[in-house]
This record gives sequence, structure tokens and C-alpha cells, in this order.
Amino acid sequence: MGNIMKKQHIVITLLTDDKPGVVQKIAGAIASAGGNWLESRMSQLAGKFAGILKIGIDADKIEALTTSLAALADQGIQVLIDSAKDDSAQPGRMFSFELIGADRTGIVSEISQAFSASQINIDDLETYCTSMPWSGEPLFQATGILIAPETTNKDQLLDQLHLIEDRLGLDISLTEQL
Repeated sequence: MGNIMKKQHIVITLLTDDKPGVVQKIAGAIASAGGNWLESRMSQLAGKFAGILKIGIDADKIEALTTSLAALADQGIQVLIDSAKDDSAQPGRMFSFELIGADRTGIVSEISQAFSASQINIDDLETYCTSMPWSGEPLFQATGILIAPETTNKDQLLDQLHLIEDRLGLDISLTEQL
């Protein structure tokens, strides 16, 4: 029987100008090195294309992958490769949140500070700006997933968020995921 090598998990981040074929080039480099595309998040913002992905690959093929991805720099694709940490589920209570209000400087800073002070990890965050109906004023919206320690007091967290709501004129909702 042959020696079976355990797959290593690698995290790749990329940034480039948005243009057709970027994903195909990354996927081709991964496949040619014997890697398996497992998970990804990719998005276009302000004319740039950015992504983060997790792949599985045999340890002896990581050097070939690194070389293949590094060659993409000549095509304007910036790539960073790092080993993945343990993927086991983070213990704690999971919350989803939604935020909406007039856009202003400091919203993400204030919210993330409240979460950090309570030892809450932002697991997923999506933000965007639109316009308020009728007035056309900038409107900031955010949604996300939080992982809080088991001991987190939801009422105390809501009290912190309500202070931010009042100070910044926002509406914030928090829902525990069971």
C-alpha cells in the first residue's frame, strides 16, 4: 500500500484590478499544483477584485503552488499564501446583527469596539452604502455574524449597542442563532 499524505489547508488572499479571467487563473494555478479549492469569498469593490480562499493540498506540492501563484504577479494579481489554522467550530454563542442608519465616519469603529470590549469575534461582516428613499442622503447598512463567549449577557450587549444607536442615530438588531 502506498503512503497516503494528509492534505494541508492553505489560505490564499488575492487582490487585482477587476477583469475577466482572474478566478480562472487562480483556479488553474491551484489545479495544476494538485490543490483542491474548498471555500472562498470573493468580491468586486471600486474596480478591484479581492478574494480569500481555502484550499487543500499535499504538503509536498505547496512549493509548486507557491511558484505557480507567484507567477501571477506579472499579470497584476497580488497573492498572499498562509497556512490555515484549525477549522473546528469556535465555541460560544452565535448572533446575527443588522445595522442601518445615516452614513457617517466611525460607525464600524464604534460597533467593532463594543464587540471587542465584550470579547466578541466578528465572524462575518458585510457593509454597504446606499441612498435614503426620498432624501437621497447616504445610508449605511451592515449585516454580520458574531461569536460571543458562552457567558455573554445579551441584555448588557444590547445596552452597549443602544448607546451607540443613540449616539450615532442608528437602528441595530441582534438575534441569537440557536
